[in-house]
Amino acid sequence: MPTAEVVKVYGAAWSVYVRIVRLALEEKQVNYDLIEVDVFTEAGVPREHLKRHPFGRIPAFEHDGFDLYETGAIVRYIDDAFPGCKLQPTDLKARARTNQIIGILDAYAYRTLVWDIYVERVVSAREARVANDQKIAAALARAKVCLSELDRLSDERGFLVGSDVTLADLYAAPIFAYFPQAPEAVPLMEERKKLTCWWHRFSARHSMSRTAL
Repeated sequence: MPTAEVVKVYGAAWSVYVRIVRLALEEKQVNYDLIEVDVFTEAGVPREHLKRHPFGRIPAFEHDGFDLYETGAIVRYIDDAFPGCKLQPTDLKARARTNQIIGILDAYAYRTLVWDIYVERVVSAREARVANDQKIAAALARAKVCLSELDRLSDERGFLVGSDVTLADLYAAPIFAYFPQAPEAVPLMEERKKLTCWWHRFSARHSMSRTAL
């Protein structure tokens, strides 16, 4: 990869939002170090991490001594700071659509698809815990709206917005790396043809394989 600058990402490899940042770096072909941080230890968030992120969340980011947290700020900085493909469209309407999809994923889809369905169904079974079926059932109505809107707003030119990868794809991909593993996802995704085709294509990208667990 072309850059020799020091880039560090602090967080857990399993985190959706850490993976968003890593995908941005991979798509821009930027070398980086992932420093694993566990914010769910019994002792709480590590003290040194609170210096990077006073709210105790992940990811945090460092580029040659410049510290940053909040995923949206980090990925937009990455796009502007490094050469390579542009992850934010220059066309006004395409950029607005990209930001709209990011907003949907942030505000509605992430919690619903990942925590309320995937974690409750798949992770609970893996950890030999009883799933909260009421919580899952309650999440399905919002999941249908999220998936329906993502399917409707996406186009058929290869990516969620247009014919080039954007931040919208990078926000969506880590969510869809988890959600389809839940059995409840199968009938929901069968109804969303554009979204399903997008995921099949995007999941095969080099950046996805390099950031997989």
